[in-house]
Amino acid sequence: MIHTLSQAQFIPASLENVWAYFSTPQNLNELTPPELKFRTIGEPGPLHAGQLIAYRIRVAPLIWVNWLTEIRYVEKGRRFVDEQRVGPYRLWYHEHTFEPKDGGVLMSDAVTYALPLGPLGDLAHTLWVRRQLRHIFDYRRAAVDRIFVAK
Repeated sequence: MIHTLSQAQFIPASLENVWAYFSTPQNLNELTPPELKFRTIGEPGPLHAGQLIAYRIRVAPLIWVNWLTEIRYVEKGRRFVDEQRVGPYRLWYHEHTFEPKDGGVLMSDAVTYALPLGPLGDLAHTLWVRRQLRHIFDYRRAAVDRIFVAK
């Protein structure tokens, strides 16, 4: 089954500052809950279409997953799309958009995803994955608030 997750957040900062932050792949480390021990592997450099970014994440105690995403599309200052190439999902397509608004930027995320293993994946989604993803995005919202209030 295919699932979606979307979220929007107003950031009281310039588009240039918001884009600079979110187009730096290493910053994803500080936007992810610490218990996941999420880390980019290597120094992926500036965001660009075709870029491959490798991560390592702890999904449960003693269970680590390698994740490889490709930046499929970049419209500088407006949006970018990342898509999983290797990782825990059967499908992961994540579009990030940035829209200037009075006094800041409206940042939106739209994720389309599916789990492997058919009915077992659907059960895992119901019992754990949906809640885990919501936790990750809620943490991200709070982290963005802290980061951009501090700047």
